[in-house]
Amino acid sequence: MNAFARRLLLQFTTLGLLGLAMPVVQAETGITDTRIRIGQSAVFSGVAQDFGIDYRAGMLLAFARANKAGGVLGRKLELIAYDDAYDPKRTADNTLKLIDADQVFALMGYVATGNLVAALPLAEKSGVPMFAPLVGTSSFRTTFNPLLFHVRASYEQELRKIVNHLATLGIHDIAVVYQNSAFGKSNMETCIQIAQSLSVTVKQTLPMDITATDAKTQTAALIAAPPGAVVMVMAGRMVEVFLADYRASKSAAPIYTLSVGITDAAGSAKRLNGKLEGVVTASIVPGIHQTRFAVVADYRQDRADFALAIDSATALEGYIAGRVFTEGLRRAGKALTRESFVRAMEGMGTTKIADFPLSYSPKNHNGSNFVNLGMYGKDGSLVR
Repeated sequence: MNAFARRLLLQFTTLGLLGLAMPVVQAETGITDTRIRIGQSAVFSGVAQDFGIDYRAGMLLAFARANKAGGVLGRKLELIAYDDAYDPKRTADNTLKLIDADQVFALMGYVATGNLVAALPLAEKSGVPMFAPLVGTSSFRTTFNPLLFHVRASYEQELRKIVNHLATLGIHDIAVVYQNSAFGKSNMETCIQIAQSLSVTVKQTLPMDITATDAKTQTAALIAAPPGAVVMVMAGRMVEVFLADYRASKSAAPIYTLSVGITDAAGSAKRLNGKLEGVVTASIVPGIHQTRFAVVADYRQDRADFALAIDSATALEGYIAGRVFTEGLRRAGKALTRESFVRAMEGMGTTKIADFPLSYSPKNHNGSNFVNLGMYGKDGSLVR
């Protein structure tokens, strides 16, 4: 063996020994020196598309703010989003694609109860954090999941605010019109439990399909047995369908809705030609024009800076979720991993992001308790 061959063999042997003693450290999935890749599956088409479109727009606005400032510790945020059209099967397929093919660091901004049910086991299996779904169903909060982080208040908190308000007004019999889906059924049952605890009677529970084109059956039932108030547990354009028919009846009772009931309030007001006026809604973010809140002032300034046309409570919610997510990344530090991100989120404690109150800990991933009630005016603006 000549000298060159001996030197080459020695180099390979040394490298091999070093490889045994010093294993190569692999970069975290979805992370490079310059980029953090996030995945989203949500409804971007069909009767509930406003939720996914507006929520994504708000998230992207928060990411644009961070990227303009150089990213999070030098890394730009990149969102890969797929349409699931509100179909849980497509949500599952999209989630597998995001995890396996796109190799995302985290999943964020999923929409609807049934869709989160479909995706969460896949995220758990792969150890991928699931951040800020547009879902408030209580079952995701009562059973602690170390990878799931909420930002919005729960539907249980919204319903308790509504029913307690009704009880305070002396209204002790209500009807619940609910979306015939996992979201609607689960939260209709939650509403019944809350009502019982506050000595309020639920006289009727009336299901309605999300693709319904009229609400004549539900309206007839409410006319036959008039309640003191109607609580809507629905989302998307079906809310307008119900309001159009029920508000046209002479015996229409006061109407209350969850925060997800109306996405495009100004558009709904025009399409309903006055029938939105007087509807009371739960709100889990401040009003979109209440710039006395720092987070709203930031949102409005960033909308102007980045020329975002969309302007809604759902967009603001997505923006807040994006701000919280970027803060969690920042606190996790330059050596970012999924584990360090989870630890950073849990280490936030009771805090505020642009004065929006939040609370996280190793046993609490629920985020916000912010719930207010407001009444829609003729043009869709909220009176609080």
